[in-house]
Amino acid sequence: MLCRILCCLLITFTFVSNSGLAADAARRAMTAADINGIHDVSDPQLSPDGEWVAHTVRTANLDKDKRTTHVWMTNWDGKRSVQLTNSQESEHTPRWSPDGQYLAFLSARGGEDDPDQLWLMNRAGGEAQVVTSFKGDVLDYEWSPDGKRIALIVMDEDPNRPTEANKDKTPPPIVIDRFYFKEDETGYLGALRRHLYVFDVASRKADVLTPGTFNEDLPTWSPDGALIAFVSKRAADPDRSNDNGLYVIAPQAGSEPRLVTVFHGDAGDSGWMTTPSWRPDSRALVLSVNRDPKLIYYGQQDLMVAPLDGPARIISNDIDRNLISPRWSTDGKSIYAFIEDDRNQHLVRVNAATGKLERLLAGRRETTEFDIGPKNRIVLVDSTVDRPAEVFAFEGGKARQLTRHNDAWLATLQLAPVEEISTTSKDGTQISGFLVTPPDYVAGKRYPTILQIHGGPVSQYANSFMPMWQIFASQGYVVVAANPRGSSGRGEDFARAIWAEWGGKDTDDVLAVVDYAVSKGIADPQRLGVGGWSYGGILTDYVISRDSRFKAATSGASIGNALAGYGTDMYVREYEAELGTPWKNPEAYLRNSYPLLHADRITTPTLFLCGEQDFNVPLLNSEQMYQALRSTGVATQLIIYPGQFHGLRKPSYLRDRMERYLGWFGKYLKN
Repeated sequence: MLCRILCCLLITFTFVSNSGLAADAARRAMTAADINGIHDVSDPQLSPDGEWVAHTVRTANLDKDKRTTHVWMTNWDGKRSVQLTNSQESEHTPRWSPDGQYLAFLSARGGEDDPDQLWLMNRAGGEAQVVTSFKGDVLDYEWSPDGKRIALIVMDEDPNRPTEANKDKTPPPIVIDRFYFKEDETGYLGALRRHLYVFDVASRKADVLTPGTFNEDLPTWSPDGALIAFVSKRAADPDRSNDNGLYVIAPQAGSEPRLVTVFHGDAGDSGWMTTPSWRPDSRALVLSVNRDPKLIYYGQQDLMVAPLDGPARIISNDIDRNLISPRWSTDGKSIYAFIEDDRNQHLVRVNAATGKLERLLAGRRETTEFDIGPKNRIVLVDSTVDRPAEVFAFEGGKARQLTRHNDAWLATLQLAPVEEISTTSKDGTQISGFLVTPPDYVAGKRYPTILQIHGGPVSQYANSFMPMWQIFASQGYVVVAANPRGSSGRGEDFARAIWAEWGGKDTDDVLAVVDYAVSKGIADPQRLGVGGWSYGGILTDYVISRDSRFKAATSGASIGNALAGYGTDMYVREYEAELGTPWKNPEAYLRNSYPLLHADRITTPTLFLCGEQDFNVPLLNSEQMYQALRSTGVATQLIIYPGQFHGLRKPSYLRDRMERYLGWFGKYLKN
């Protein structure tokens, strides 16, 4: 239930300097349609010669009502950008061959119901060619150092996948016999597994390395090409544990995997892990692991160095912040990673021997991806409050922008300023947050104000571009947002402060930023709204059941009754770790079902929204809260998005949701 997925709708604003009155007049306010305006840039990959950066760009295809992703490349000086793919379907996960002759990618170009296959594009020219023909999806891959083979992760064939041959047939019954039996976007889980293959580029032949009943993920070749490392859960019942094994295997059929170390973290399923990174001498790997297995996702993420022969060790014990996405330096003396700090995520370098940390790129920003290439070149994906994510070169201690996929769109917009704020909660705890005022804000005037709450709970609002906040501000609202206890970025104790006590301290914390905005004469205390998605919707339910000051609320993909979540969503392991089982610890479940059990205290008109096929926080939870308010006579609506999961995908639904937010808040805060 505690939805680690950040479906709290990251929406941002932009500080674009206006040059002259004519430029100001040409800029426009953002509207609901702009929710589909961003070009999502990700997955930067430096070419072997360091002169080009392949990356992906996802945009909204409004005619076909879907989002598509294509592969681009930009040269190192940022003067040339080329779109490499443009099919009806998406292409993703670009990876250069070691000699730079080929750029590989994954795509289901036969149709959206076909499995993803591996494609190769020859840089000398010609059309990309599909080189695999698996019946299941190719999920991940990595080139061998000599470029002759490719490690693949491939899903078993799904016999129920829609095809021309079976589209008119009655589907067979779904048989469930697993402990962890459902997953958002995947559906009900059966016997299908993910396996490691090695693919010979010349012969187009693939050999399975890991047949059997386990899942394998995150393959990576040793620099000497002798081994492939991967992650797998291989306990007696892997469904009951988040303990993973780091394994290595020789890249020949019939080889047996060897366990290097066991660690805690989600590698597959709904996981957050990134691929382990080999030390250049092929004798050790580094990966991000959970410090305390008992704390599930509340626990700190540390850097672990795992030698092939010898005990693994944590090298970041003295750093009370999450360290993620580690990569060895080319000399093997240090490790690059991201540190998740208060409202920011920065690229850092950690001394592999001493654990000493050096922050390489600081300031108000969220850097989310990076790649290291020849000549010690580094590329980043970086976002700020006034700019969506783009690819940057990191050189001379500074970030130099390479891509400008969003520049034309940004140049038309009048954006709102975003201010960092800090205040204290009821018990004196310092709370960090943000304040967004309309572009035409007049000091001394009070505005209708919307409290935005992020999902997770273990995530945070960062100094990144947030379209939804910008749209609200453009439509005359002040936006306030907090990172309450339970959020990441402030250390393990801050994150675990709400362990088994949802909606208590974190409710006080988000209310503190509302009080701050009111005390500054900015927020109108008679025109307050609140909303969020996922855990942001859950905490919204707590807020309106504990505080009657809000005149309107939007609660997306939420739950107000923990008992209804157990066994119906994808968090059974987390429920049992944090709350126990309902029959042994009913008090914990009742304590964390406050919104439904106190629905008679809610007076705030509330709009509930959810995807019809959401297995993360299933629709039944929104239905319960909607039914409760209908029963008590409080104004409410329930919006169900057909065929959608926890995160909405269709551009028309994304726009519809934004329009409904504006309509609901407009009705109760402006009229």
